[in-house]
Amino acid sequence: MIPTTPTLPENPALITRREAVLRVSALLGGTLVGGQALLTACANVDARRPVAERARSSAAERARGGAAAAVGGFAASDVELLDEIAETILPDTTTPGAKAAGVGPFIALMVTDVYDADEQRTFREGMRTLDDECRRAHGAAFVAAMPAQRLALLERLDREQMQYMRTRGPGSPPHYFRMMKELALLGYFTSEIGYTQAMRYVEAPGRFEPCVAYTPGETTWAPHA
Repeated sequence: MIPTTPTLPENPALITRREAVLRVSALLGGTLVGGQALLTACANVDARRPVAERARSSAAERARGGAAAAVGGFAASDVELLDEIAETILPDTTTPGAKAAGVGPFIALMVTDVYDADEQRTFREGMRTLDDECRRAHGAAFVAAMPAQRLALLERLDREQMQYMRTRGPGSPPHYFRMMKELALLGYFTSEIGYTQAMRYVEAPGRFEPCVAYTPGETTWAPHA
């Protein structure tokens, strides 16, 4: 059965943000960040503005070496945990890591704004599960564990989520670590650090180059913002 495209105004000047998301969602077969999640976020755009401001403030404070701040429905301790999870996935190497890019506050903002109630519950329960797993395995909370202990735990959870996602039944929620990992990658590679340091970025290329020579070891080109 061919899906029905939503009826939208023909005058482009009258297209709202919600209608624009509907158009893009229709083009992608209705799969856009958890189905209707982005539409829910767009419907709540006015209520989200204070949350977004707090997320930006939290990220800026973290970049200055300060303590994490609360974002949305997440306490400062939650944001700190998300920062450390993201930093373990994308650590500081030859380029700044996830913490410097403000990924922890970004994840908290995305879960608050975009995820529905069931997805938020899965994510929050997953945070507690991850921390409990670290305590059982290493005798310490995740934020207090050694880097090697954190990495070993996340590598195990990554194997678990891949197996779970391959075999889960229809209607089953995604694995919580899959959600965390995807948001960490999204937050990092759409940040200024991710775009300009982990990748190469040109704001306005002079012409379209369909085939560009690649030298092994070069960073990939960032997509247009």
